[in-house]
Amino acid sequence: MKVFRGNELKPGDPNTFTGAVRTRLVASDDEHTPVHVYRVEFDSGGRTFWHIHSGPQWLLIVEGRVRVQKLNEAAVDLDAGGAVVIEPGVKHWHGAAPGSRGVHLAVNIAVQTTWLEPVSDADYRSG
Repeated sequence: MKVFRGNELKPGDPNTFTGAVRTRLVASDDEHTPVHVYRVEFDSGGRTFWHIHSGPQWLLIVEGRVRVQKLNEAAVDLDAGGAVVIEPGVKHWHGAAPGSRGVHLAVNIAVQTTWLEPVSDADYRSG
């Protein structure tokens, strides 16, 4: 059994996030199938840059409203209790829905992340 205690939230890296974002590693396991679980808190306007994962990413919405968008598709807004799985190799971003605050748990399974360009304000609002 591996126990994890609450780590403090840290500001999101400005090289990978736009706006007010806080993150913390909740739990991880690299001994078996690598799994990392992050709590990510987005204030209104806060979001990731576009990025791609080498493995699946599960987003579990725990508070507020979160917007998720895959390249060339309409954005989807999810309320607390919602969830989405993003397939490996899919360019996407996620953050608070406009005018909302949102919090999700990101479960990354055997994932390496390739960070790309910021999401423009126009793209963020248009969804």
